[in-house]
Parts: sequence; structure tokens; C-alpha cells
Amino acid sequence: MNEIELRDLASGALQEKVQQAMGDVFRNMQDPNTPYKKMREITVRMKFAQNEDRSDVKCEISVEKKIASPKPVTTSFAVATDLRTGTVEYTEYGSGMRGQMSLADYPGVTPGAAGPAAEESAPIDFKAARQA
Repeated sequence: MNEIELRDLASGALQEKVQQAMGDVFRNMQDPNTPYKKMREITVRMKFAQNEDRSDVKCEISVEKKIASPKPVTTSFAVATDLRTGTVEYTEYGSGMRGQMSLADYPGVTPGAAGPAAEESAPIDFKAARQA
């Protein structure tokens, strides 16, 4: 029986497709927006069809991958009905609590930025910063 090198099959197309699928799988596994426990999968499928004389065989090669879908993103909405008009009002307030302030609301304050040492700086007056 003849041996066929898989890297040479279909002029290297099989190897190219498998390498592309492996790259996609590994990129998906490194994506922090996908669940880490989900198994990924690569399937190589080869379908063979012969002619009536059985002297010629066509081979269809496909490489399929199953990767993890991104984790869902959640947000929150405040919903109320205007009792005068009956209109439903809604606004997104994100993952924080309704009415919660954000440091981004204050000019000159950068959330997460390292500031001067505590003994070198005065407390920030948020009321004055908001009115500015």
C-alpha cells in the first residue's frame, strides 16, 4: 500500500487548514472573554467519492473547529413609568449601582492613576472639584 504524507496532501492545503484552525483555537483559549473550561475541538473530515469504473476517486477535505463563544456581557437599566403621560422611561446605568458616583465625573482625577505619596498630598475636595 502506498503511503501519503499528510503535509503533502492537496498540495499542502490540509496542513495549512489545520495550522490555521490550531491558531484560531489557541487564540480563542487565550481570550479572557471566553470561558476557560470549555473544550475546543478540531475535526479533519475527508470524504471520498469514486466513479463508476472505480478508477478515479475525488477527495473532499474539510477542517472544522469548535471554539468557545465569548462570555455574555451584562448591564443594568433603571425603568419607570411617567404617571402623567404613561410613557415608559429607561436608562442604562451599567454594572454599578444606581446613583453611584464615578471618579471619572471629577476633572483632574484619573481613576487608577498613582498619585503622590499620602504625606505629600492634601485630601481632594470632591465638592469643589465637581463645581469646577
